[in-house]
Amino acid sequence: MKHLYLLRHGKSSWDDPDLADADRPLAPRGVRALARMRKYLKEEKIRPDLVICSPARRTRHTLAEVEPVLGRDVTVRIEPAVYEGGAGALVDLIGSTPDSASSIMLIGHNPSLQDLAVSLVVAGDPALLARLAEKFPTGALAVIGVPLDAWRDLGEGSGRLEELVLPRELG
Repeated sequence: MKHLYLLRHGKSSWDDPDLADADRPLAPRGVRALARMRKYLKEEKIRPDLVICSPARRTRHTLAEVEPVLGRDVTVRIEPAVYEGGAGALVDLIGSTPDSASSIMLIGHNPSLQDLAVSLVVAGDPALLARLAEKFPTGALAVIGVPLDAWRDLGEGSGRLEELVLPRELG
């Protein structure tokens, strides 16, 4: 069983309307929410083998907020396709990952992350599936179990939604 962790960036700031989208930083509220998520990741011992992150400022800041608890051996790749592409591009990106990685964390944006998650999961708690289909909030984490040997076999309906963790629901 492989695991895919989809982490949406923290709430971003719109204080400077002249900034390009990719240059928007996290808002203070986003940093606080990620502190709760960091605590959750540490408590649950979530240690992906690989983190694939968008190059946008808010996603790199999200990575910086959670990276200290991901383990010293985590490999990080900054990939423009996470920012530029849709769900199909994300499937291709994940599918090109070496099979030696048993878990991947993808730090990215909506609507791509939500579209990816919804397309991958056909199993799991019906209430969680409905929540995911309705909204994938900033700072949220979807944990998807993938019963595959090879990432290249990842596709529509190949995963099970194990958890949907929202920062506002964490203590």
